[in-house]
Amino acid sequence: MIFMGLVIKKFCCSYVVSDDGYSSGKRKETFFLACKVIFLSLSAALLGSVRIIVTHKSMVGRILLLVLFMNAAFLIVNAVPETCPADLGGKCGEDSEWEGEFFPGVTKIKYEGPSSKNPLSYKWYNAEEVILGKKMKDWLRFSVAFWHTFRGTGADPFGAPTKSWPWEDGTNSIAMAKRRMRANFEFLNKLGVDRWCFHDRDIAPDGKTLKETNSNLDEVVALAKELQGDKIRPLWGTAQLFMHPRYMHGAATSSELGVYAYAAAQVKKAMEVTHYLGGENYVFWGGREGYQTLLNTDMERELDHMAKFLEAAAAYKKKIGFNGTLLIEPKPQEPTKHQYDWDAATTLNFLHKYGLLGEFKLNIECNHATLSGHSCHHDLETARINGMLGNIDANTGDPQVGWDTDQFLTDVGEATMIMLSVIRNGGLAPGGFNFDAKLRRESTDVEDLFIAHISGMDTLARGLRNAAKLIEDGSLAELVRKRYSSFDTELGAQIEAGKADFEMLEKKAMEWGEPKVASAKQELAEMIFQSAL
Repeated sequence: MIFMGLVIKKFCCSYVVSDDGYSSGKRKETFFLACKVIFLSLSAALLGSVRIIVTHKSMVGRILLLVLFMNAAFLIVNAVPETCPADLGGKCGEDSEWEGEFFPGVTKIKYEGPSSKNPLSYKWYNAEEVILGKKMKDWLRFSVAFWHTFRGTGADPFGAPTKSWPWEDGTNSIAMAKRRMRANFEFLNKLGVDRWCFHDRDIAPDGKTLKETNSNLDEVVALAKELQGDKIRPLWGTAQLFMHPRYMHGAATSSELGVYAYAAAQVKKAMEVTHYLGGENYVFWGGREGYQTLLNTDMERELDHMAKFLEAAAAYKKKIGFNGTLLIEPKPQEPTKHQYDWDAATTLNFLHKYGLLGEFKLNIECNHATLSGHSCHHDLETARINGMLGNIDANTGDPQVGWDTDQFLTDVGEATMIMLSVIRNGGLAPGGFNFDAKLRRESTDVEDLFIAHISGMDTLARGLRNAAKLIEDGSLAELVRKRYSSFDTELGAQIEAGKADFEMLEKKAMEWGEPKVASAKQELAEMIFQSAL
């Protein structure tokens, strides 16, 4: 009976973590339940046999019955899944570190050119190739988002998680956090990307106190520092100030003083950690810095508080010698009804009002721009012409879906528009392109993590090549120049220099009569643009 029980248990465990390398909580539940059903069925059959013996009042029957109950207790205890408890104080996993590679079927991704049919290769992104005097890797400065790549589960508002990677044990322990960090750096190395982004709570779990939470973060960050070496560093770090219930009214804009102080402490630590890891930027995303209704909201006071919070952050950055750029990421809504950093223009106005323009730049996320009613190109240009374009979160949304879907950007036309802004900006350094994008709920293979990033990187690389063609050809720029050529005159120069008053302009209008208005040539502009794709 013991032997039979062990065989059942071995079968169940091997099936839960099967040859395809995947496991999930739901699957574990299903198959351990099946194992218990099999065991109980066998037990019932044996119990029936023993009952026959017992009816004859045999001593042998009584002994067999006792043995049966002992085996039942043994097997029920040992049939429980061997998972680690979500207990920060436990030692689970420390003595059984993941062996070998996290992505054993994937070698380092290489450039193979547009004709390649290999999904695990670059067709357009050739890191060392020079475009307009700069290497592609320096124009693009790609980064992997830790939260989507290593904490994404496929869950959505209508469904449970669909993903559980082979290295996950279902816990939120320190040991599991370290394992994810090792997977992260193997992924970066195989993808050929030397930057990553993180929220503090993505990489290390909360503790029972702020002190314990900081200690957890320090432990994981120490490993990250070791794994980074000299070649990899964070593009940016940030604090997660939106998920915990304490932040339900906001963080810097919370109506509770204690929450404001806690958020400040969390940002202080996250900024220190980013600085320690050699991060090039630090991001503020105000996920709950907004309101659901103005009936119970003092908007002016909340905006004042947010400005003081950011002012204090800028001061602390200088105090610790952090030279990275502070970035604000606009978004109109979600999860609040209205967020104070609605779009690039709104955020710039906020920074101007509170005298913070010299301390911050903008991190433009494409899907956020479209949610605010703009194109990504519009918000990039708004930031660029104001000298405030710092970083781009490369993703896109679905026009048929009304929320922030965080999809990988695969539209070559949109990528070309984006790269026109980046080239006009002279690049993004010390910013770059962070893939704030996640696999679709239905994509569950580990290989899909690579395919998604490769596709996103190739799309932006094609955009860079196309933008370079448009610039080198010059036709589009010449069309735009001709459209405004009437201002390339003496009076035009006076207007642009602020030296033409209304009396002077009235005199000219009287002299010239009804003005002639030229065609904008929109269709020609679109034709030139499409010819480069």
